[in-house]
Amino acid sequence: METPPFLSGQLLLSMPGIGDDRFDRTVIAMCLHDDQGALGLVVNRPHPDIRFHGILSQLDIDCGDVPDAPVLAGGPVEQGRGFVLHEADYAAAGTIRVGDAWAFTTTLDILQAIAQGRGPRRWHMVLGYAGWGAGQLDGEMRLHGWHIAPPDGTCVWDTPAERRWESAFALTGVAVANLSATPGRA
Repeated sequence: METPPFLSGQLLLSMPGIGDDRFDRTVIAMCLHDDQGALGLVVNRPHPDIRFHGILSQLDIDCGDVPDAPVLAGGPVEQGRGFVLHEADYAAAGTIRVGDAWAFTTTLDILQAIAQGRGPRRWHMVLGYAGWGAGQLDGEMRLHGWHIAPPDGTCVWDTPAERRWESAFALTGVAVANLSATPGRA
């Protein structure tokens, strides 16, 4: 079997019937994918109990004039670990740029910069991540568990979280109403 292309900088969309409730109807901004494994951040699941001002408060960072925002549940791995997924217009120590699509930063400096109005223009605070070991995601893709969509700022930054899955599929010309939970076999 041929290995799928490296997905860094793409959107990864769960297919119906993926068989894992943690990923049902998810949109994942892929940040790292190589022969060692993969890391992505779910961008369409607001955390039910945590908001951005709450995170800043816990870290003793003055909220300044930054509006409060939902925190996203980024995946089932290390759910207490924080990431800021943001446009590539911002870079600091600890920032990893993912193509032209986005970047992510894991240091406290970005939270302070956002609170002080010096951060990236558009961003999402994310707790946890989706991670796969070497070859694991490639195998799941061969089993039709995932669909690839191009990076799209409108989908990631401007579309309401509850509509991002459908919006991301539409980028590929697929209407989610036409999807089946059972993959076909030729």
